[in-house]
Amino acid sequence: MTMRTFCFFFLTASFVFSAPIERIWLTHASNDPSKIVINWETETPANSVVEYGTVADALTGHASSDDKVTLHHVEIPLKQRDVVYHYRVRSGEDASPVASFKSYPSKALRVAIVGDWGFALAKDVSALAKEDVHLLITVGDNVPSLHEKGREGTKAFSALIDANRALFRRTPFMPVLGNHDREVTPRGPKPPKHAVYDVEASAYRDFFALPEDEWKWHFDIPEFDVRFIATDLNHIQDFGTTWQTCHAWQPDSSQFQWFAKTMAASKAGFVFTLMNEKQSQLAGLTKGAWHEHFRKGSALITGFGYFADRAVLTGGLPYFNTCLKGDGASYKDTQSQFFAPQDNYLLLSFTAGSPTMTVQFKNLRGLALDTTPITKRKH
Repeated sequence: MTMRTFCFFFLTASFVFSAPIERIWLTHASNDPSKIVINWETETPANSVVEYGTVADALTGHASSDDKVTLHHVEIPLKQRDVVYHYRVRSGEDASPVASFKSYPSKALRVAIVGDWGFALAKDVSALAKEDVHLLITVGDNVPSLHEKGREGTKAFSALIDANRALFRRTPFMPVLGNHDREVTPRGPKPPKHAVYDVEASAYRDFFALPEDEWKWHFDIPEFDVRFIATDLNHIQDFGTTWQTCHAWQPDSSQFQWFAKTMAASKAGFVFTLMNEKQSQLAGLTKGAWHEHFRKGSALITGFGYFADRAVLTGGLPYFNTCLKGDGASYKDTQSQFFAPQDNYLLLSFTAGSPTMTVQFKNLRGLALDTTPITKRKH
């Protein structure tokens, strides 16, 4: 090989693999853990190709779209459990390095749930990363706003991915909406004439590929008899003003009816409801209408307060508040049984076929703060 040929080969290879492929993250766009979506961004519109397989140097699977886009969402099948999948994405002449993720297991499942990541982007979450979870879920406020200079609209979610690129490349991510995830102008001290929040959460829904309406969804992992139900409940007291953040939540709303039907149809032994609202606020404004259906599930989880809090609500329903930034004002739930003003996340652990699972508060040093066993519900 001549020097000229070598230089041409080197420059060509560098161009192909260095790329304006900005970031990669994984989600589920359907209620089916045998499929996963590979997501990425490019600076200019281009096609979308994913090469994948269980052998890193033999990516024989292929899925693609010829649509020219800058936000890329390509779904691939996951036909095997207990294996590592490898993948690479391509747009135009650009390609990413090969990355990998675990398929869902058959014996032991770990799920992490975090809150208020938007106000904890600078936090060291290496302890969370070391949990090596199979699924990462949030309970709202994934970003601080959609109007910060340089982080407008979907750029705010790009910054979230950039803060922990390796984690999002290897872990399926299922976010839940909070008010800050759709804040398009500053809130201010009183409701202005214009809408402060995009109730439809357009940027969020463009960036993430999620099931159903995306602003509400449910996701099942049948091998572990578990269902997660994500709602759009946050700052409900501002409904009807220009501070309105979420979709209608009243008992006659379509969201409430959807939730009631989804819960009633749930056959899983473990059912977790996810939201970004204070449970007592919701109970008061709806006279307990939502709670009547919450109690049919295994637990209610929120990211409303900046602390760790576990309560047992009327009827024995476990209630958890989790937040990656645990230094806010402390106000325990009136039925609190554990409280800690610390940065924290929840780790949910399941064993296939077991009648119980555990929900554990852990701080960002990886230390267990509180552990709660939950038994399969009778339905």
